[in-house]
Amino acid sequence: MSTTLKYDALVLMGFGGPECEGEVVPFLERVTAGRGIPRERLREVGQHYFTLGGVSPINAQNRALLTALQGALVDAGVQLDAVLANRNSPPFVPDVLADLAGRGHRRLLAVATAAYAGYSSCRQYREDLGLALAGGEIDVDVRKLPPFYDLPAFASTITKLLLDCLPTDLDLAAASTRLVFTTHSIPTVAARNAGPDGDGYLTQHRWVAARVAEGIAAATGIAKPWDLVFQSRSGPPHVPWLEPDVNDALREFAAAGTTDVVLVPIGFISDHMEVIWDLDTQAQETAGELGVRLVRTPTVGTDPAFVGALADRIAAELRTGSPEPVPGQFCYGGCCANPHRDAPVAAATAQEPLR
Repeated sequence: MSTTLKYDALVLMGFGGPECEGEVVPFLERVTAGRGIPRERLREVGQHYFTLGGVSPINAQNRALLTALQGALVDAGVQLDAVLANRNSPPFVPDVLADLAGRGHRRLLAVATAAYAGYSSCRQYREDLGLALAGGEIDVDVRKLPPFYDLPAFASTITKLLLDCLPTDLDLAAASTRLVFTTHSIPTVAARNAGPDGDGYLTQHRWVAARVAEGIAAATGIAKPWDLVFQSRSGPPHVPWLEPDVNDALREFAAAGTTDVVLVPIGFISDHMEVIWDLDTQAQETAGELGVRLVRTPTVGTDPAFVGALADRIAAELRTGSPEPVPGQFCYGGCCANPHRDAPVAAATAQEPLR
């Protein structure tokens, strides 16, 4: 490990997922803790996991991302211990931090596998860290890298993957072809509280969508209008969530004469369950019923350009470190606050993304 680094280990934080059928219900119990959902209902909810043998692809994808980041960091001249920690499945965050502390690590940089501001996508990972350290038994200092949606390579990689996967007979310029970006729906109150100035979740997604559209125009000469839709809602019907749902939007598009939809999941960095099930299964079924061709573009995954850019941002923080948190800066204070509880949080680094 280089002696110039301000941190001595990297923690890649993931949502987690089951690795076999026996883990599905316990995993869902952790995800839905406090909601009082019966185990029988969780088995029904978990059917999409059972169709894949109980294995969520997200853990393998995050392990691959960790390996790719380690390689890119070595290329950037940085070598240090790097591990994966999950919120809802092994290896759990407290266990990982305790293990790192036991091996002598004292200053850790955490990076979440989520690109945008928001409670579930950013602050809750800071809570995972803060709660793990709250008892004072684990002697480490942890800082979390802020959301990285603003990496130019994030949008440019999405653009490249989109253009590479378009069928040769698809007329992107046609009015009957829609360019549609999708992300995870969240409660509208959470959307209003996201980011340092509020509304960051929507603003950041729209920023990325606009950069992708600009990239398409630069590569093809086609200035394509676009829509932002939402998926994977899991809350009770009486609580307002971001809309329109992707399936409702497809019905509206079809009624307006749309024949082809290029669906771009900008809210996710890998093709995990919510992409495979909600888009490749349910949205594809909806499109098929409507007679609409649905082209779903890949997520960035371990694309070398994206991984290299993220590694460069991580390396910059590893080398420079961050000053003590300053109230009011990005990712400090009440940013993306949880309306249901006031939990301890780990600090974020001082690198401030574009707004």
